Amino acid sequence: MDVRLEKATNSDAEAIFDIQVNAFISLLEKYKDYQTNPANETINRVIVRISNPHGGFFKILVENRLVGAICVLWKVDEQFWISPMFILPEYQGKGIAQRAITLVEKLFPQAVSWELTTILEEERNCYLYEKMGYIKTGIKKVLNENTTLIFYKKEI
Repeated sequence: MDVRLEKATNSDAEAIFDIQVNAFISLLEKYKDYQTNPANETINRVIVRISNPHGGFFKILVENRLVGAICVLWKVDEQFWISPMFILPEYQGKGIAQRAITLVEKLFPQAVSWELTTILEEERNCYLYEKMGYIKTGIKKVLNENTTLIFYKKEI
């Protein structure tokens, strides 16, 4: 399966937004985290991410089909942050997220660390990140009675 990343532009915003909502809507319904879930964002938030001078939004393409996206922010001292990353539900569980993370890490060889958060209750997500060398930092943020964000970091 050919997986590649391509830098998103403003003309990609609507397609990325539609995939983002599709990818996160089941989690929004399950955890009811209306303040933080990307399915509850507006298309303007996608446009801001695409044009952020301190970050990059990359389309995830499988066999040249847009199936998701991954956003990277660079912080001080070559520390990088991934948020959000999402893939269409019908493409999940096929190793695409793992390949996308590997590809985005290779795009920024200057990185000394990578950080991200995920929902603690989503064991598949936690397993993926831990398999890829991300370690729990011990920081947690309770969003509501259903949802806790857990922070991960990978030192390079």
